[in-house]
Amino acid sequence: MTSARAASRGTSPKGHLLVVDDEPTVRELLPAALCYAGFDVDAAADGEEALQMAARRPPDLVLLDVMLPGIDGFEVIRRLRALPRKAGQGVGGDVPVLFVTARDDRQDRIAGLTLGGDDYITKPFDLEELIARIHAVLRRTKGEPSDTLVVGDLELDSEGHLVTRAGQPVRLSPTEFRLLHFLMANAGLTMSKSQILENVWRYDFDGDPSIVDTYISYLRRKVDRAGPKLIHTVHGIGYVLRGPRA
Repeated sequence: MTSARAASRGTSPKGHLLVVDDEPTVRELLPAALCYAGFDVDAAADGEEALQMAARRPPDLVLLDVMLPGIDGFEVIRRLRALPRKAGQGVGGDVPVLFVTARDDRQDRIAGLTLGGDDYITKPFDLEELIARIHAVLRRTKGEPSDTLVVGDLELDSEGHLVTRAGQPVRLSPTEFRLLHFLMANAGLTMSKSQILENVWRYDFDGDPSIVDTYISYLRRKVDRAGPKLIHTVHGIGYVLRGPRA
């Protein structure tokens, strides 16, 4: 069993995660990266240990490998889902589960989701994408607040229509605000120009993709001038917003 605690940054941890993987390197590096991203993390080397740890300290989300010694990940989720949710009596059957595994066969994906998995990502994975998926699952299943988005030192308050970078206000036009909100809500995921047009401009524009480049340029002048670069071009595809790497 290993544990990693989020460093204090004046805020509470984003959630308690349980990583279940029999690879020592994964159990060492992944919790460290998730801890840096603001989570408290425990790690288990096999299914039996994972069930015991989940009963002792219920997680907000389980990151579960399929290929484990002893009982495999599919059996772990079966046993988790069979547990009733009772106050003070362990994890219960409704804990979110995100499969993180090298098993990339379509039937494995179907089996994992059919058994009650909330998402399925295959190894090797992109860390930014994994963190984005974790946030998405927590928002869906645990009611994670979505009115404020945070990526690194960039914060966006949807309700107050406010943006700050390193604590300093960033003034944006309504379209710039919608574009930044879309990129931050999908932090770590590459968004194509067509996706951006559809979600930011909707029916208010005739679909010329060059407008995306123009507004990305506007955003960069306002957002990226105050700190490390957050908005990145993925050539031939689109754009991605991600926090500074450790």
